[in-house]
Amino acid sequence: MSLPQTFHAASNGGPVTVPKPRLPPFSLRLSEAERARLTDEAKGAPLGSYIKAKVLGSALPVRLRRSGLAVEDRQALAQALALLGASRLSSNVNQLARLANIGALPVTLELETELSAALADIRSIRCLLVAALGLKAEGGSE
Repeated sequence: MSLPQTFHAASNGGPVTVPKPRLPPFSLRLSEAERARLTDEAKGAPLGSYIKAKVLGSALPVRLRRSGLAVEDRQALAQALALLGASRLSSNVNQLARLANIGALPVTLELETELSAALADIRSIRCLLVAALGLKAEGGSE
C-alpha cells in the first residue's frame, strides 16, 4: 500500500494493512549437465518446485506443467479424453438444441429434467478434466 493510500485508509477509520516484506529469491548456478539431470529427474514438474522438494525433504510436486507433459496418470487421462471425443456428445447436444429451436422436439418436463441432469454431468466431466490437466477454469466459477 502506498503512502497516500495508507493515509487515506487511516483518515477514513479503515484498517491499515502493511504488507510483509518478501524475502529475496535464492539463486543457484548449475552447469548445463546438472540442469539437464535435474530436469530429467523432475519429469515435467516445475524445476524450482522440484529442487525445493528435494532440498527440504518434502513431497514432490504432484501437478506438472501445462506444456504438454502429462499429469500423474497420463494414460487414464488420455483414455478419458478419447472416450469423450468418441462419444459425439457435442454433436448430439447441438442436434437437440436445433430441434428444440425449430419446434420439432416437444420439450416436456421429463425431457427438461433429463437434459438438465445431462448438462450437470457434462459440466462435472469438464471440471474434472480441467483440474486433472492443472488448468484454471474460465471465469473462475468452477
